[in-house]
Amino acid sequence: MHTPNSKNIQAISKILNNESRPLKERFRALFTLKNIGGEEAIESITQCFSDPSVLLKHELAYCLGQMQDPRAIPMLVNILKDKNQDPMVRHEAGEALGAIGSEKVIPVLEEYSTDAVIEVAETCQLALSRINWIKNSKNLLHKFSENPYVSVDPAPPSEIENVNDLKTILLDEKASLFDRYRAMFALRNSRTPECVLALSEGLKAGGALFRHEVAFVLGQLQDEISLPFLRASLEDPEESEMVRHECAEALGAIAHPDCQTILNEYVNDKEQVVRESCAIALDMCEYENSLEFQYADTLNA
Repeated sequence: MHTPNSKNIQAISKILNNESRPLKERFRALFTLKNIGGEEAIESITQCFSDPSVLLKHELAYCLGQMQDPRAIPMLVNILKDKNQDPMVRHEAGEALGAIGSEKVIPVLEEYSTDAVIEVAETCQLALSRINWIKNSKNLLHKFSENPYVSVDPAPPSEIENVNDLKTILLDEKASLFDRYRAMFALRNSRTPECVLALSEGLKAGGALFRHEVAFVLGQLQDEISLPFLRASLEDPEESEMVRHECAEALGAIAHPDCQTILNEYVNDKEQVVRESCAIALDMCEYENSLEFQYADTLNA
């Protein structure tokens, strides 16, 4: 990948902000900007929040959180507060604020932890728990399993190692959401078939926010064992679009030929965010089965 300069960033930004370009190209541009980082990349990403695509705006917020740059906080706070934004976008803005981890956002997260939209409220509660955990646990990081992925997660992994105990917590709808997320990430970090199957059961447990995070984690794991579970959720017309979209992207990450067949069946789904997720997922399948070195590399495109 070439070393980026301001001219490169402007060129990538033009792709991201061009509504006439295919969404898959705009996604690659977005993740290239995330990987570059810095103030100019953040500015380019924040300019795109007026886009009509809920999926793209959701990913904008996700990338700003993963960059962990406090300069993104004002925009994320604005998106969280904006009731005209889709709940999926507002939720992701709240999660991104938790990922950045600044104690300055505690008041706004507290305000929206009782939001009328349950997924937004639960996300803000999780973000508060994460920030408080960071504040109180700075010397305990060595006790936890290592995250084999590059993601900044909404909760740290649990210290518990027994798979059955973790599964029990994961599926316990009376346990706190933060503890269930901690069990989820501990299972993910273990990466055994037993853990993947335990996580797959989580696709039928809890609220939409929880189930969508399970789907995201299964996408990270890229294990074909989870394919029938993800398929069942994507095919369920009663399932939340928030969950179905994440299942589609997880299938794209797994990239088995069966995944492409499934995704092609739903690329014309009645829900726009599901349609767009299937199109992005098919692009991911194509990448996973190609000789391309890096998915998000608009500099070399």
